Amino acid sequence: MSDHQEFAEPSYPSLPATSWAVLGMLSFGEELSGNDLKKWADWSIGFFYWSPSVSQVYGELKKLENMGLVESRAIVEAGVRGRRVYSVTAAGKAAVGTWSRHAPVEIPVLKHGVMLRMWLGHLNDPEHLKALVRAHIDNMTELRDRAALHAEHSSREPGWAFPRMSLRWAVRYFDAEIELSRGLFDEIDEAAEQFERARFTGSGALAPLEPGSWRSVEEIVEGLQRAGD
Repeated sequence: MSDHQEFAEPSYPSLPATSWAVLGMLSFGEELSGNDLKKWADWSIGFFYWSPSVSQVYGELKKLENMGLVESRAIVEAGVRGRRVYSVTAAGKAAVGTWSRHAPVEIPVLKHGVMLRMWLGHLNDPEHLKALVRAHIDNMTELRDRAALHAEHSSREPGWAFPRMSLRWAVRYFDAEIELSRGLFDEIDEAAEQFERARFTGSGALAPLEPGSWRSVEEIVEGLQRAGD
């Protein structure tokens, strides 16, 4: 045997993160229907990752079952509509465990609808922008309170220790989002004051000092990056 023995990298199927989320929920060992998974996602991972539709859940379950990572059985009870429940297979549990330990750490994708509307603030007036921010703060406060309540009531089950930790992180995340949003009120006024100095064409369109001048920002940043390498 060589002194420099090579070990294979841990492998797992190439699946979207939504598939891993479904497998992860089943990895707690309980048989769940698609509706169960939908409800559980809504009050757990929905606060920080994914709140699926029922059709999405069943689509993932069908795919995972075809791959041998999930298995199902029908439950028939007298006087009750039959239902199908799903459980993770040994291969599925091994796969999601390997993925959770060895998958690369990805940069979160932020799609912030309120900030997109702030970015388009030149098409609006400051008071309306502030109203949007206030509505956003109200939404985040409601989510923060719900996440806190769910975290509190998940403490009765020791097996939910890590989901509870994630819910408590979600509470802190929403608190941070609320604080960041409150800072926008003064910044909206500052941006509006600066915007008043912008030049406009005869048709009312913005007239930049130089067409395509936004490219200079990109060039400056790229230059700084090259200098830092």
